[in-house]
Amino acid sequence: MIDKNSMTTTTPLLLITADPSHPLAKLALRYARAYLQNATNAVTADEQHNDSDHSKIKKASLNIFFYGDAAHIANRLRWQSADQINLTKEWQNLAEQYELSLPVCVSTALSRGITDADNSARHQLDSDNLAAGFALVGLSELAMMMQENNTLMQF
Repeated sequence: MIDKNSMTTTTPLLLITADPSHPLAKLALRYARAYLQNATNAVTADEQHNDSDHSKIKKASLNIFFYGDAAHIANRLRWQSADQINLTKEWQNLAEQYELSLPVCVSTALSRGITDADNSARHQLDSDNLAAGFALVGLSELAMMMQENNTLMQF
Protein backbone atom coordinates (compact mmCIF):
# COMPACT_ATOMS: atom_id res chain seq x y z
CA MET A 1 0.00 0.00 0.00
CA ILE A 2 1.45 3.39 -0.96
CA ASP A 3 0.55 6.52 0.96
CA LYS A 4 0.32 9.13 -1.80
CA ASN A 5 0.73 12.02 0.69
CA SER A 6 4.09 10.89 2.02
CA MET A 7 5.06 8.65 -0.92
CA THR A 8 6.15 5.89 1.44
CA THR A 9 5.19 2.27 1.37
CA THR A 10 3.20 0.98 4.34
CA THR A 11 2.57 -2.62 5.27
CA PRO A 12 -0.97 -3.22 6.53
CA LEU A 13 -1.49 -5.18 9.74
CA LEU A 14 -4.22 -7.80 10.07
CA LEU A 15 -5.11 -8.40 13.71
CA ILE A 16 -7.04 -11.65 13.71
CA THR A 17 -9.04 -12.32 16.87
CA ALA A 18 -11.95 -14.43 15.57
CA ASP A 19 -12.27 -18.12 16.41
CA PRO A 20 -11.65 -20.37 13.35
CA SER A 21 -15.35 -21.25 13.25
CA HIS A 22 -16.38 -17.59 12.92
CA PRO A 23 -17.00 -16.16 9.43
CA LEU A 24 -14.54 -13.32 10.17
CA ALA A 25 -11.69 -15.83 10.42
CA LYS A 26 -12.38 -16.97 6.87
CA LEU A 27 -12.82 -13.38 5.71
CA ALA A 28 -9.38 -12.49 7.10
CA LEU A 29 -7.80 -15.23 5.01
CA ARG A 30 -9.69 -14.15 1.88
CA TYR A 31 -8.67 -10.55 2.45
CA ALA A 32 -5.02 -11.50 2.95
CA ARG A 33 -5.00 -13.57 -0.25
CA ALA A 34 -6.62 -10.82 -2.31
CA TYR A 35 -4.37 -8.11 -0.89
CA LEU A 36 -1.17 -10.08 -1.46
CA GLN A 37 -2.15 -11.10 -4.99
CA ASN A 38 -3.10 -7.54 -5.96
CA ALA A 39 -0.05 -6.02 -4.30
CA THR A 40 2.28 -8.55 -5.92
CA ASN A 41 0.76 -7.87 -9.33
CA ALA A 42 1.15 -4.11 -8.82
CA VAL A 43 4.77 -4.43 -7.67
CA THR A 44 5.61 -6.74 -10.57
CA ALA A 45 3.98 -4.46 -13.14
CA ASP A 46 5.72 -1.39 -11.72
CA GLU A 47 9.12 -3.09 -11.70
CA GLN A 48 8.69 -4.41 -15.23
CA HIS A 49 7.86 -0.89 -16.35
CA ASN A 50 10.77 0.76 -14.54
CA ASP A 51 13.49 -1.90 -14.50
CA SER A 52 14.83 -4.20 -17.15
CA ASP A 53 16.28 -6.60 -14.54
CA HIS A 54 13.34 -8.89 -13.72
CA SER A 55 15.38 -11.02 -11.32
CA LYS A 56 14.79 -8.49 -8.50
CA ILE A 57 10.98 -8.78 -8.32
CA LYS A 58 9.82 -8.12 -4.75
CA LYS A 59 6.95 -9.90 -3.06
CA ALA A 60 4.10 -8.04 -1.46
CA SER A 61 4.22 -7.68 2.30
CA LEU A 62 1.55 -7.99 4.95
CA ASN A 63 1.86 -8.18 8.73
CA ILE A 64 -0.41 -10.64 10.52
CA PHE A 65 -0.98 -11.23 14.22
CA PHE A 66 -3.19 -13.93 15.76
CA TYR A 67 -4.68 -12.96 19.11
CA GLY A 68 -7.36 -14.29 21.43
CA ASP A 69 -9.54 -17.04 20.00
CA ALA A 70 -7.69 -16.82 16.68
CA ALA A 71 -4.83 -18.69 18.41
CA HIS A 72 -6.86 -21.85 17.75
CA ILE A 73 -5.89 -21.49 14.07
CA ALA A 74 -2.29 -22.31 15.08
CA ASN A 75 -3.23 -25.65 16.67
CA ARG A 76 -1.86 -28.45 14.51
CA LEU A 77 -4.22 -30.92 16.21
CA ARG A 78 -7.37 -28.99 15.28
CA TRP A 79 -9.42 -31.33 13.11
CA GLN A 80 -11.51 -29.98 10.25
CA SER A 81 -14.09 -31.93 8.26
CA ALA A 82 -13.42 -32.33 4.54
CA ASP A 83 -16.28 -30.04 3.54
CA GLN A 84 -14.85 -27.10 5.55
CA ILE A 85 -11.85 -24.92 4.81
CA ASN A 86 -8.82 -25.84 6.92
CA LEU A 87 -7.66 -22.40 8.02
CA THR A 88 -4.46 -23.75 9.56
CA LYS A 89 -3.30 -25.28 6.27
CA GLU A 90 -4.50 -22.31 4.23
CA TRP A 91 -2.53 -19.84 6.37
CA GLN A 92 0.52 -22.11 6.17
CA ASN A 93 0.26 -22.22 2.37
CA LEU A 94 -0.16 -18.44 2.12
CA ALA A 95 2.77 -17.83 4.46
CA GLU A 96 4.99 -20.13 2.42
CA GLN A 97 3.94 -18.59 -0.89
CA TYR A 98 4.54 -14.98 0.24
CA GLU A 99 7.26 -15.59 2.84
CA LEU A 100 5.09 -14.31 5.70
CA SER A 101 5.51 -14.86 9.40
CA LEU A 102 2.52 -16.09 11.41
CA PRO A 103 2.97 -14.73 14.94
CA VAL A 104 0.55 -15.83 17.66
CA CYS A 105 0.23 -14.18 21.08
CA VAL A 106 1.91 -16.60 23.47
CA SER A 107 -0.31 -15.92 26.48
CA THR A 108 -3.59 -16.28 24.57
CA ALA A 109 -2.28 -19.42 22.90
CA LEU A 110 -1.15 -21.03 26.15
CA SER A 111 -4.46 -20.23 27.83
CA ARG A 112 -6.19 -22.08 24.97
CA GLY A 113 -3.95 -25.14 25.21
CA ILE A 114 -1.67 -24.27 22.29
CA THR A 115 2.06 -24.44 22.90
CA ASP A 116 5.40 -24.86 21.18
CA ALA A 117 8.22 -27.11 22.42
CA ASP A 118 9.95 -24.34 24.43
CA ASN A 119 6.84 -23.31 26.33
CA SER A 120 5.83 -26.93 26.80
CA ALA A 121 9.11 -27.60 28.60
CA ARG A 122 9.02 -24.28 30.51
CA HIS A 123 5.50 -24.88 31.82
CA GLN A 124 5.95 -28.65 32.28
CA LEU A 125 3.31 -29.62 29.73
CA ASP A 126 3.16 -33.09 28.17
CA SER A 127 3.77 -32.07 24.55
CA ASP A 128 3.47 -29.29 21.99
CA ASN A 129 0.86 -28.70 19.29
CA LEU A 130 1.85 -25.49 17.50
CA ALA A 131 1.40 -25.90 13.75
CA ALA A 132 4.43 -25.49 11.50
CA GLY A 133 4.96 -21.94 10.27
CA PHE A 134 3.35 -20.32 13.31
CA ALA A 135 5.42 -18.75 16.10
CA LEU A 136 4.48 -17.87 19.67
CA VAL A 137 5.50 -14.29 20.44
CA GLY A 138 4.86 -11.66 23.08
CA LEU A 139 2.59 -8.67 22.70
CA SER A 140 5.65 -6.51 22.12
CA GLU A 141 5.68 -7.94 18.56
CA LEU A 142 2.17 -6.56 18.01
CA ALA A 143 3.17 -3.21 19.50
CA MET A 144 6.14 -2.96 17.13
CA MET A 145 3.95 -3.83 14.15
CA MET A 146 1.42 -1.19 15.18
CA GLN A 147 4.16 1.46 15.33
CA GLU A 148 5.27 0.60 11.80
CA ASN A 149 1.85 0.53 10.18
CA ASN A 150 -0.74 3.12 9.32
CA THR A 151 -3.45 0.62 8.46
CA LEU A 152 -4.79 -1.82 11.05
CA MET A 153 -7.65 -4.16 10.24
CA GLN A 154 -9.17 -6.42 12.85
CA PHE A 155 -11.05 -9.58 11.94
